Amino acid sequence: MYKKIDAACEYIRSKFDKKIDIAIVLGSGLGPLADEIENPLELDYADIPYFPVPTLAGHAGKLIIGTIGDKTVVAMKGRFHYYEGHDMEIVQLGIRVFQRLGIEKVILTNACGGIREDLVPGSIMIIRDHIGLFCPSVLRGENYDEFGPRFKDMTEVYSKAAGNVARKVAAENGIEITDGVYAYFPGPMYESPAEILAYRALGADAVGMSTVPEAIAARHGGQTTLGISLITNRAAGLGNAELSHAEVVEIANKAEKNLVTLVKGVITQW
Repeated sequence: MYKKIDAACEYIRSKFDKKIDIAIVLGSGLGPLADEIENPLELDYADIPYFPVPTLAGHAGKLIIGTIGDKTVVAMKGRFHYYEGHDMEIVQLGIRVFQRLGIEKVILTNACGGIREDLVPGSIMIIRDHIGLFCPSVLRGENYDEFGPRFKDMTEVYSKAAGNVARKVAAENGIEITDGVYAYFPGPMYESPAEILAYRALGADAVGMSTVPEAIAARHGGQTTLGISLITNRAAGLGNAELSHAEVVEIANKAEKNLVTLVKGVITQW
């Protein structure tokens, strides 16, 4: 794993060797956020050692480095999912590379299904906590001692202070947001209606197939994390139509303006 991290970092540093303030991971259909990065340097995943090329529509497979306001940012335009067949070692690779590059703040975004009644398509939810019972642990196996301890506390995976910044930015721009608990599901099939009822009973407000592995890796490595979910559909059994990835991308694109404004504001004020 260290060999993979070092090789990827060496390549990135050969293209950009300045300090990076914030890393962003962009979920399905949220790639247009990367278009807001000024003076962008685009690196194809295919050229970065050990970075797999995404197999999913809505994930371009590019690492983009540039500026937003007075901050230098790097964005993963496309993430690595467990359901694509990757081991958790690869799913967390981007986060570990960011840690090795010295990046202390991470924004994780995703498109997901709403369980709570008020979380309808187009809603934006700040992740307060997660339920990762069905998420294979990214910390299983040999511990990466250079990044964090064998047994890491998970009390505050998502930064309360960062969440407060997001709420302040939303209020300033008239953007309606809420917060809630995000539940992980391994996919790639959507959850069954019975599984959604079980998640709801456990206290989940939304459900998706990403973010939790990255958040755990970020927490383990001492990064401060803000999680933002864009609700693109009602979870299985709670709506009137079958779920589809095309619907996810369509709703994400429609809600793009508010999400872009929110994330840009957070970056400049955080």
